[in-house]
Amino acid sequence: MSTAKVPVKTEKKHALLSASGAHRWLHCTPSARLEETLPDNKSEAADEGTLAHEISELKLRKAFIEPLSTRTFNNRLKKLQENPLYQDEMLRHTDTYVDYISGIAHGFPTRPYIAVEKEVQYQVYAPEGFGTSDCIIIAGSIMYVIDFKYGKGVPVSAWDNPQMKLYALGAYTAYAILFPITIIKLVIIQPRLDSISEYEISLTDLLTWGESIKPIAESAFKGEGEYVQGEHCQFCRANGICRKQADENMALEECGGLLPPLITNEEVGQILLRAQNLASWAKKLEAYALKECLNSQSIPGWKAVHGTSRRQWTDQDGAFKLLKANGTEEAMLYTREPLTAPQIEVLIGKAKFKELLTPFVDAPPGKPTLVQENDRREAIQPMRAADFFKDEGRNDNE
Repeated sequence: MSTAKVPVKTEKKHALLSASGAHRWLHCTPSARLEETLPDNKSEAADEGTLAHEISELKLRKAFIEPLSTRTFNNRLKKLQENPLYQDEMLRHTDTYVDYISGIAHGFPTRPYIAVEKEVQYQVYAPEGFGTSDCIIIAGSIMYVIDFKYGKGVPVSAWDNPQMKLYALGAYTAYAILFPITIIKLVIIQPRLDSISEYEISLTDLLTWGESIKPIAESAFKGEGEYVQGEHCQFCRANGICRKQADENMALEECGGLLPPLITNEEVGQILLRAQNLASWAKKLEAYALKECLNSQSIPGWKAVHGTSRRQWTDQDGAFKLLKANGTEEAMLYTREPLTAPQIEVLIGKAKFKELLTPFVDAPPGKPTLVQENDRREAIQPMRAADFFKDEGRNDNE
């Protein structure tokens, strides 16, 4: 397969209008400059993701870019495994990512071009915009832009995803002169959530979208526009202490002054949206206040204390040995629980699980849950909803 040059490893730079933050700054344009004034509190989960990316990059380079010997590959992998955050499951999850890319690459009649951890520039559409695409595959008129996400919090969809579209714009800008690209396939792989999301967009639609965001990106770069609260606040550095959040969330109490004795369904929907934001905001605010108290800062009316202490063994083996010596049967000291179907699947692998255990597994519809209407899952039909609740209120003795 044709290859890309191996880049020299340097500390990653970050654009003000980053692709990963596009969902935020496209909705709340002043947030980009506001974040500049706040520290980037990196989490352990983010560091885990970085390590998993490094392992997946090593595997991809061996498979498609560098003819690494087994010894060289193992030495480099061993060095990554010395990281305190390393877990064995990283090997399995990065294999899922690499296997998907291998399937794409080997599915073409001729060898495709493959780039790994490629920096792409999209400053034509967003001032000083650039980012790093995890993997780009190009064969003829088709270009794949693939992103590996190691997180397991919330599934991220490739559907009309602005981060992925910015990567695609940057990739197209870099390779348009070399390849007759007309179709772009965006892919997000989240192996810890067993999620592979795919979205196809034509070059025409991609470029049209790029033109449409230019004025928004200009405003974001200048720090202009209105602050807007929404789901895009989740990963903003100002989440929790943003005054716009405070103003809108505290305004929730105004809903209690509605004149009619009963609120309408329309009002129920509006209040639920506000309450959802309020709950998320309150958690962020509490975390911020705790951090300030622990840093000897004052939050009037609040203080940091130790929570409920839970006793734990300092020497479990020694304690159990003493218990058995004093007449407690060993069987009384342990509980025995069967592994769940997902745990068995991890234990023996998906292929073997499907081959052996499919007849023994059922996946009934989950409990009804309320989501916003832009969620891609199909709505429960009224007759089916009635079936879900037909046993509600029944006395257990009936």
